[in-house]
Amino acid sequence: MNVKSPQTGPQTGPDDQVLDLTLRPRTFDEYIGQEKTKENLRIVLGAAKKRNETPEHVLLHGPSGLGKTTLAYLIARELNTNVRMTSGTALEKAGDVGSILTGLQDGDVLFIDEVHRLNKTIEEVIYPAMENFKLDIVIGKGNAAKTLQIDLPRFTLVAATTKISMLSAPFRSRFGSSFRLEYYTPEEIERILARSASLLSVAIEPQALSRIARSARATPRVANRLLKRVRDYAQVNGIDTITNTVAQAALQLLEVDPQGLEETDRRILRAIATTFSGGPVGLKSIAATVAEEEATIEDVYEPYLMRLGFLARTTKGRVITKAGREHIGVSDPDTLGLDF
Repeated sequence: MNVKSPQTGPQTGPDDQVLDLTLRPRTFDEYIGQEKTKENLRIVLGAAKKRNETPEHVLLHGPSGLGKTTLAYLIARELNTNVRMTSGTALEKAGDVGSILTGLQDGDVLFIDEVHRLNKTIEEVIYPAMENFKLDIVIGKGNAAKTLQIDLPRFTLVAATTKISMLSAPFRSRFGSSFRLEYYTPEEIERILARSASLLSVAIEPQALSRIARSARATPRVANRLLKRVRDYAQVNGIDTITNTVAQAALQLLEVDPQGLEETDRRILRAIATTFSGGPVGLKSIAATVAEEEATIEDVYEPYLMRLGFLARTTKGRVITKAGREHIGVSDPDTLGLDF
């Protein structure tokens, strides 16, 4: 099942989705980065296998594109069992949950992406399933309503979210393990790109790997997407080996700069710097100016701009920082009335 999430950079098509599956690590050893999370998962899964028990439920949270779905696959592979995938948006009714849960086998892994999108009614249906492996079904209405309890196979729920704060406290408390995935270092992204280039049979020089890694927003999903677009550029132009010059030319065509910013990122910064005199300005005003949805700006673009120190949130709204002004070529604080 394809799970959609906000992404930046070049869009993916069916061919890209097939390649993404090809590039996905098949073992924890192949999975680069997130060392603390991997080590903790090895302990949790290893201990459960030694006790011949089903592992406790796992909650993975952090920005999109960092490998939460891949970890769900690896957990299932480590347990030598099946994985069933769905998303919070797909589970609209109690019957949807019941259909999935009753279709599982003992030891299976159920992966729910975007779990923060579950409505509270669905959460309450999942509570007893997580705790006691039982499903409560209400038959009838009003005074004639009866509750039928169905035994479920013992499964492990792996849930992923980019907004852990949106999960209710009772729901969070039912996960035995919770891990936050962090952004990757440039060195880790280069290693991921080198592995992907090898799997794609792409000849690429180390400097080109470094150039793509710097533009990958510290995110493996973006890194692999950029590598595929650079590969396309090289193939169309009859280039056998991707050099730093080739990588730069391809990324420039994609309007991705060395910091990983694309045109929408720069439009947001320019809007704050010029239209709103540096800020503070509200999210709704920014969205209207750059013609983007508020949620997209808040979830996709802002976190990376803030991580780079180009944008800051204040109690009065968003402001562009000195570093952000310099990046877009507006370096005179007096022009904006700010001194960040």
